[in-house]
Amino acid sequence: MSDTHRPAITLSALGLRWHSENGTPAPRRLIAADPTLPTRAAYQLACESTALLWHGDYPGALRLLHAMRRHAERPRSRSRQSTVRTDAPVPGSPAEAFRRHRRERACLARALAMLVVPLGTDHRIPLDGAPDVREACRAAYGPILDNRIVSLRELLGVVGAHQWRARGVEVPALGARVHPHYGVFAPVRGEYVGLVARAPLPPAAREHPTAYDLGTGTGVLAAVLARRGLGPVLVTDVNPRALACAQDNARRLGLADRILPGGSALYPPGTERVALVVCNPPWLPHHTTSTLDQGVYDPGGRMLHGFLDGLARRLLPGGEGWLVLSDLAEHLGLRTRDDLLSAIAAAGLRVHGRLDTRPSHPRATHPDPADPLHAARAAETTSLWRLTPA
Repeated sequence: MSDTHRPAITLSALGLRWHSENGTPAPRRLIAADPTLPTRAAYQLACESTALLWHGDYPGALRLLHAMRRHAERPRSRSRQSTVRTDAPVPGSPAEAFRRHRRERACLARALAMLVVPLGTDHRIPLDGAPDVREACRAAYGPILDNRIVSLRELLGVVGAHQWRARGVEVPALGARVHPHYGVFAPVRGEYVGLVARAPLPPAAREHPTAYDLGTGTGVLAAVLARRGLGPVLVTDVNPRALACAQDNARRLGLADRILPGGSALYPPGTERVALVVCNPPWLPHHTTSTLDQGVYDPGGRMLHGFLDGLARRLLPGGEGWLVLSDLAEHLGLRTRDDLLSAIAAAGLRVHGRLDTRPSHPRATHPDPADPLHAARAAETTSLWRLTPA
């Protein structure tokens, strides 16, 4: 019997259930995997949506996961398998290069997600040499009432996110740390936070300091506004984890009385007009492949257009809307500057001013020529657009 024709097993026979926080669908087939399974066969099975339930020790599972990644990313000429090439030039337009890059990364992520491990109701991994992941899993998963199998790759993400939550992310514009929860986009791009910290406040804010932070994430921009004297700052987010995270950070920063939950709709309910509405939507108008993508990709620009279309009627006289947006989508050919300006005008708005900054993260300051998006990253500018009713 070949390694790719191992007998299938069922979750029900094992008393297990599939669990995925990032939306990965249940596998089509499940087989037992152990150290005798070659990397090439493991990757082929994973590409066919066959889950590999690990029966060795935990370090062995990590070794196989890393070996599968290396196998997938090596040049095609060295393997007959379908691989993800990261060293080959991508012909065509920047948009074509971006879409191909996204397809390849999504394919790799789906395959690597097929290496799975058991997780008990006590949030323990019942494998020799497994670390204690109970605290991290409780924070991400909550109570587990039955035994599960989870993707090892996702589990590593859960553990890493918990470490970030405990350690926090330093935000120079705040002079403090914010603590991202699992599933909430972390503010590692500090330059856009700096824009909100230094933009001149609108005239209406002197007498009416109420503000909205739409799609708040960790609540970092709301915290900057509150530190600047605005409040209450009502925060909204479609992700309930983000609303909880924003409230947690508000408490940590001593701002719980100034940062208040505004609900899961884009704008808080009601018709209250405010002095300032801030929105930092996902920067790339492209579809998502997992729930964790929602901090980066805005399918069809729905959030961007929702913010623009609802802004004018929610601003007080002398109020402003601040749109924090990178032009990376423009350099990738996913949106043009004319598209953005036309959407602003169609919403009955005008550009009152704009502040720009260049990104400081390593992929922009030291772009990798092997990265098919390196030219776009090197040219990127992040802007705060100050918008008022026309």
